[in-house]
Amino acid sequence: MDLKPLSPQHFPALAAAVLPLAAWGTHAAVLRRRLDRARRDPLTGLLTRDGFTTAAARLLHRPDTGVLVVDLDKFKQINDTHGHAAGDAVLADAARVLTEWAGDHGIAARLGGDEFAVAGPLPAGWAAVRMGRLAGEFARPVHWHGRALHYGASVGLARVADLPDRALDTALGAADVAMYRAKRAGGGWQQHTPGTDLATADRRWRRTRTAA
Repeated sequence: MDLKPLSPQHFPALAAAVLPLAAWGTHAAVLRRRLDRARRDPLTGLLTRDGFTTAAARLLHRPDTGVLVVDLDKFKQINDTHGHAAGDAVLADAARVLTEWAGDHGIAARLGGDEFAVAGPLPAGWAAVRMGRLAGEFARPVHWHGRALHYGASVGLARVADLPDRALDTALGAADVAMYRAKRAGGGWQQHTPGTDLATADRRWRRTRTAA
């Protein structure tokens, strides 16, 4: 096919066709950035509850997916003693720990206050090892203005393979129950036990999600 070069008189028409497309591309990129910011917590950079709900649901088709609910220990005490800036430093450190632990194939979120969630691949044979490493990371203090802030965390784990269905509410409810067991035990982590009654946990999760 014989392609003739464009003559100068074609340039205005070409520009009129291309410029709107370029403008729309720029507009779409701005919208994507705004949407991403709306789904991320400004302090920690983690996903918010809504962002996590959308992203985590896509991971639950895999039976080796693990869902964590994390509640920080001693957070209120640090806030009350050292001020909100110290509390913010603790939240930022917890976000770093969870992001690194989740890795490239998992996601971490701040659900609100000092409560976090994580979802990602967690094969049964590696669960105890990886959870132990996470507990070890939370045992390290945050160094803030010459002070060592010790906070720790209570973590509940639910693996999709152990749940009656693959709904995110079910996974979060099961992890929530395990987290409270860890909290009552003084911190560390606990895993959901198959067969545990999740009715109360599911109601609590739905209630807090709606109120957030």
